[in-house]
Amino acid sequence: MLSLRTRLITLAVIILIFSWVIGVIFSERAAWITAVICLGLVLVYQLWHSAKLTELLLSPTYDEVPRAFGAWGEIYYRFHKLVKSWRDQVLEVGQQHQRFIQAIQASPNGVVMLNEDDQVEWCNAIAEEHFGLNAKRDAMQRITHILRKPTFVQYIVRQNYRDPVRLTSMGNFEQFTLDVQIFPYGDKQKLILSQDVSQVEKTDAMRRDFVANVSHELKTPLTVLTGFLETLTELDLSKEDQRRYLDLMAMQAGQMKTLVEDLLTLAKLEGNPEPPVSQVVNMSDMMTQLKLEAEGLSKGKHTFKFDHSSTKNVTGDELELHSAFGNLLSNAVRYTPEGGTITVTWKDAGDEAELMVSDTGQGIAAEHIPRLTERFYRVDRSRSRDTGGTGLGMAIVNHVIIRHQGELKIQSTVGVGSQFSLVFPKQRII
Repeated sequence: MLSLRTRLITLAVIILIFSWVIGVIFSERAAWITAVICLGLVLVYQLWHSAKLTELLLSPTYDEVPRAFGAWGEIYYRFHKLVKSWRDQVLEVGQQHQRFIQAIQASPNGVVMLNEDDQVEWCNAIAEEHFGLNAKRDAMQRITHILRKPTFVQYIVRQNYRDPVRLTSMGNFEQFTLDVQIFPYGDKQKLILSQDVSQVEKTDAMRRDFVANVSHELKTPLTVLTGFLETLTELDLSKEDQRRYLDLMAMQAGQMKTLVEDLLTLAKLEGNPEPPVSQVVNMSDMMTQLKLEAEGLSKGKHTFKFDHSSTKNVTGDELELHSAFGNLLSNAVRYTPEGGTITVTWKDAGDEAELMVSDTGQGIAAEHIPRLTERFYRVDRSRSRDTGGTGLGMAIVNHVIIRHQGELKIQSTVGVGSQFSLVFPKQRII
């Protein structure tokens, strides 16, 4: 490929030869005029393409390659090739940047990028939720002007970022508990990562409450047993008193045994896979068995109505379902005053089926209903203890119906009574 110098020399030689030919044919003056005209045309041509190139360089966009001959054609070709290469590189970098942003946006953790002055450069959507930020509004604002928690301010000032710091009541509605940690990078820049540990903290609190409740529930009968044993050991009691104390000790031991059995039942429900759909539970036989058990528990103090209008059966674990139904019935018997009515209904509900236990007891206030399925939750602790409940019955019922893909519904009116319904989905109905 010819160099620019060679191209210019060749052009000059062509003009000289052309002018000499004109001079030979016409005159020396014609030769000079021809040479000047040719050089003028060449100069105009060069100036026009120079202006065109300047326009291309200053243009914000680059479209088609101008057409030209000679050196300018080569310049435009190389310029187009260079711009295309740059454009491909910029496009690739843009795509990589977009993928990077999408990946960070998909992260379950909040990400905030700070510059060397601790000003917010960028944050993802999760960080906006965690800290109540707005990426556009809060850009280039110092993070301590936005996040003013004293614990966080001390954390960032001390510059000891080895361990995360826990921040509570975060977010626009103060619904988050966060573990926040700072990672320095680059030239005095910082990356803030936040992780929502609200559920973990809630689980820890439930675990602590569970241990405390179990300890309390076991401590009470153990204290009674210990006291009676000391009495029997140290005092000379009559046969009648001994028998009475032994009966009370047996009752407390039975209460502990029931509590341990319920705890084991809950542990089994949480640890086992979902019950099979191939095992059919005959609801007619189940209702007959529940009626006998309820009447035996009531000892003639209540009126029972059993309505078995549905011919549908349920697939699942018969022992689990019997435990759930039995807990609902035993609760109804315990909390319904003598002379009250308890109604048990097995009925169709469209494609679904529903077991409903209604009573005419004292009812439950609305604020207690959402918490009834919590372990050891009692509306009236002293009253519940008198009835012999462990505080785990409704938790067992809820676990059983969830394992059978169903739903527990509770309706209650103080002074009127309560209604507990277990709704089974169509995939569990035969």
